[in-house]
Amino acid sequence: MKAVRVLEACPVLAAPQTASGEMTALTIARQMANLEDKTVAPLFFTMSRDKEVLRQAHVQAAGRVRGYLDQGLDVAMAILGDVSIFSTYAYLMEILQGEGYPCVMIPGVPSFCAVAARLGRSLTTMDQPLHILPGGGKGPGETLDLPGAKVLMKSGRNYPQVLEELERRGLLERAAMVENCGLEGERVHHTLADRPQSGGYFTTILIP
Repeated sequence: MKAVRVLEACPVLAAPQTASGEMTALTIARQMANLEDKTVAPLFFTMSRDKEVLRQAHVQAAGRVRGYLDQGLDVAMAILGDVSIFSTYAYLMEILQGEGYPCVMIPGVPSFCAVAARLGRSLTTMDQPLHILPGGGKGPGETLDLPGAKVLMKSGRNYPQVLEELERRGLLERAAMVENCGLEGERVHHTLADRPQSGGYFTTILIP
């Protein structure tokens, strides 16, 4: 409800936009908040792994937001999941705070919590730790050997490699996966023993 109030109160809404023009986070927000007569500022982020290319995309996005802030306008940025977990917002916040602009974070529902609920699984017990791991980049590697439950976020691009690592450790039977949780095209797999295919960027794997 706090997120809804802020979205409705701010005159400018910023949100990531894909190359095809989709603004998924904003589309979802429109289902709950009255966002009529708002100025929309699309933010373009690259999928490149080149650190300099990524940095330039963050600088450009921050510059677009800064233009409205300098006019005295509050800007709300709609994102998917929770703002503190693998969120591009963190890079913009670092840039803008470094320039003296106040930024406020409003918590949301982490995608892996939504995935656990969709699967009907608990993530932790009293004595069991939980590890949240990036599934992209170099892959989870030896972090899969940590004690306790593991969450692999955004595993779509590295999915074949992740499957191989899980198979080597005998974890395919225990692992579960949800693609596009709560979105169009959602797919649920309660086990990875049959090695289901995946091509989705929003692929989350749980390993109890």
